Amino acid sequence: MQQLIIEAQYPLIFRKEESKALGEHIKKRHSVVLIGMKRVGISNFLRFFLYHGGIKKIYIQDGKQHFFIPVDLNDLVEREVSFFWTLTLKRIVDEIEKSALPQEAKNGVKRLFLDSMKSQDLFLTIDSVRKALVMLSEAGVEPTLFFIRFDRIKDALNPEFFANLEGLRDATHQKLAYIFTSFRRLNQLSPTVFGKAALQGLFDIVDGYVQYLQLALIVLHEQKPKLESKSQLFDYLVQDERIILQSEELWESLDSNEQEVLNKINRGEEINAEEKEKASYLWETGFIAESNGKRAIFNALFDFYVKQKTQSQTETNGVEFTKKENLLFIFLKDHLNEVCEREQIIEAVWPEVEALGVSDWAIDRLVARARSKLNKQGNKFEIQT
Repeated sequence: MQQLIIEAQYPLIFRKEESKALGEHIKKRHSVVLIGMKRVGISNFLRFFLYHGGIKKIYIQDGKQHFFIPVDLNDLVEREVSFFWTLTLKRIVDEIEKSALPQEAKNGVKRLFLDSMKSQDLFLTIDSVRKALVMLSEAGVEPTLFFIRFDRIKDALNPEFFANLEGLRDATHQKLAYIFTSFRRLNQLSPTVFGKAALQGLFDIVDGYVQYLQLALIVLHEQKPKLESKSQLFDYLVQDERIILQSEELWESLDSNEQEVLNKINRGEEINAEEKEKASYLWETGFIAESNGKRAIFNALFDFYVKQKTQSQTETNGVEFTKKENLLFIFLKDHLNEVCEREQIIEAVWPEVEALGVSDWAIDRLVARARSKLNKQGNKFEIQT
């Protein structure tokens, strides 16, 4: 195919500055919007960047295996979300088929595509895209999806669509990057999804934590609350069970020394050298941010959870069930002396995020906490795993 593209034969100095800038963004796994005049566009530069054999070596230069996947939305049969994801999956399959990846991998993504076509199910199609991209990232490949003429699907954009894009990046541990081409900025294409004022308040609250962002977008899309200020948005999000669960997972990933340091920071107390050494993980991973000699928990949503957690532990001595623990306990009581499958537990305890999936770690931690509290309560029931 590359022999048929004249731009693939251009000298590497063609659009040198633009190539250097785009290569730097791709190297850092940034997502970028390339804006061009309608009907004229940037296709000439894009074909050069996508198909010239020397681009990755000259303009990315990080020694990693980069995998470019162009998805031209001119190929859409209809401008609907389901067709967008089907086309994306097909282009991923096409590029993998042309690659040097093992035949087993090629056969695997072909099966994903065929199963998706047979089912005509949107969730299965998006999940197949996720599996294909995860397969690439686990093979040491850094995939970049080029959504060309993205403005063609502007009328189908909504917060759930944006959340799915973020979810794919999260599934690949941020190894996936997006390059959008359009005749307008994304926030001008669809202000209800990408409006700067609305997004800025949300971004300030989630403060760089992608999972909070994904959950918040889903919450806002499902409930469509009428919120007039950033403070109202914050108050709404901290009460949502999905946000609480995410905060709970973060909290339970810490040991007792680390949890106590967070409590002390919340109370405004000093942290001595020994405590900081024992809880060094908090600084190394960014749980604690320091600026001008002041320490703070990295995220307002998690900070709120820690304050509520401390207060709740003081009032109940830490043996009362949380909402999720209580749902698990009720479910297990209804299935005494039975082996309960993972999917049954998710359906009973996490119905609101069942489609997104729940990690084994989250289930194990919930079961462990419920078991521990049953023992502390002197309850006659016992959970066996």
